[in-house]
Amino acid sequence: MSGMRVNKYWSVAVLALLVLVLPRFVPSYAAFELTFVGAYAIGILGLVILTGTNGQISLGHGAFFGIGGYAVAILAQKLGVPFWASVPLAAIVSGILGLGLGLVALRLEGVYLALATFALAVATPSTLKHFKSLTGGSQGLAVPSLSPPGPLHGVITSEQWLYYVTWVIAGALFLLTSIALGGRLGRALRAIRDNEVAAISFGVNPQRYKTFAFGWSAAYAGIAGAIVAIATGFVSPDTYTVALSLALVTGAVLGGIDTLWGALLGGVIVEFLPLLVQKINPAAPSVVYGIALVLFMIFLPGGIARSIQAVIHPLRLRREIHHARS
Repeated sequence: MSGMRVNKYWSVAVLALLVLVLPRFVPSYAAFELTFVGAYAIGILGLVILTGTNGQISLGHGAFFGIGGYAVAILAQKLGVPFWASVPLAAIVSGILGLGLGLVALRLEGVYLALATFALAVATPSTLKHFKSLTGGSQGLAVPSLSPPGPLHGVITSEQWLYYVTWVIAGALFLLTSIALGGRLGRALRAIRDNEVAAISFGVNPQRYKTFAFGWSAAYAGIAGAIVAIATGFVSPDTYTVALSLALVTGAVLGGIDTLWGALLGGVIVEFLPLLVQKINPAAPSVVYGIALVLFMIFLPGGIARSIQAVIHPLRLRREIHHARS
């Protein structure tokens, strides 16, 4: 077990070093694209918590993306709130609304919960258009760009600065989530997912933990939406359609919905798979998502991360046994 922990720490250290040096070796536009990868990974991390760990299905996380994006836009444009304060506020607003949805979700399970969250995703664009004085209606709102602080002006570009800020936030959230899910909270969430009746018999309160999981997951989606809004410099109701929610779920499933590494892989999938497919046919991404989901459910039901672990784990175990014998 200690050897596995060491390997895990080395993997994290190598990834952190790669994130640190990568902008120096790639063009600014590539760093800009990797910013979106980090943002989507944060949003998918919320689904790992809610669906992969707690077993609750959400097809409406694009709505919380939108709430986070509009929160940043409104706070910045109408109130002049800076980035460092608006992103936490976006997380709080999204988290509170997620808690509200979690209370409703207590009465729903399975397909009924999926339909309820799907309805939220469907209703979000129309709701945003309705409050035109606040949200700008169909035209949306502009979001101020994030510039590097004074000492770094001329040293790194705005795209590189946003890249670093995004991945620092992502790293902190992944670390926090890893610690939380590795402790009592994670055990309680998994117990509810596996057998709610047995969890109750051990003193776990399903209502409390299910509601908290929704709020926690929604807060992460709000942070991700805020980062994407700052990166694009604009928010519009048509950005937060059902397609975004489905893309997040697809990325989570393909990456590995019950692993933290799966969230990172899911961020890569959501950002780059549509770009790759559009080069072949502009109308193809939705078709490719559908085919990919079917194939993965048949051949790799655990997602890419679990499949990689299934290959690596026996090799590590064999190596440890060989070292022990020698």
